[in-house]
Amino acid sequence: MPIYALGDYEPEIHETAFVHPDAVVIGRVRIGPEASVWPCAVLRGDHGRIEVGARTSVQDGTVVHCTHDWPTLIGADCVVGHNAHLEGCVVADTCLIGSGSVILNGVKVGTGAIVAASCLVPEGFEVPAGALVAGVPAKIKKTGLTADWVDGAVKTYIESGRAYRTGLRRLEPRGRLEPRGRLEPRGRLEPRGRLEPLGRLEPLGRLEPRDRP
Repeated sequence: MPIYALGDYEPEIHETAFVHPDAVVIGRVRIGPEASVWPCAVLRGDHGRIEVGARTSVQDGTVVHCTHDWPTLIGADCVVGHNAHLEGCVVADTCLIGSGSVILNGVKVGTGAIVAASCLVPEGFEVPAGALVAGVPAKIKKTGLTADWVDGAVKTYIESGRAYRTGLRRLEPRGRLEPRGRLEPRGRLEPRGRLEPLGRLEPLGRLEPRDRP
């Protein structure tokens, strides 16, 4: 599993969390109880710190990074969708970060908010609690959402993390495939014979007009 220390900093991963073997975790990263990090996600805590709260899932292909001035802090019971990019932002509890969305430095996402798929949240933007933002750049589309809608997705990923911790295993090739041998050329193909011309075509003759009735 590619989990790396960076200088004096080592990732802190709770014993009940699940980090997929194909995810990458580097440096100042803390992953809470029953959280999960899925294939090809990268959490790189080199310029600052990253925190992933309890029962939060960081899904396939997501990039979580930070800066010296802006840590990336993700609260509890959140769902971070596939291929999202979180950079120096703060996400409160029970939020959904949609697949393919980008959240930049200094952004604050309030409790129970939704960032729609493929949304770009620009630097310093604040998403109110219980709001839905969408678009490029992000705009508030709805307010007054309740946080309980995310419960089902959180439970699904808790159960998936438990199943993967106990049941995931890598399959090795059953045997080495040996080459069948070098293919030798069959030989040069010779023409079967010279094609002779059919002969000169003679004109059939001049057609005379028929007598008119």
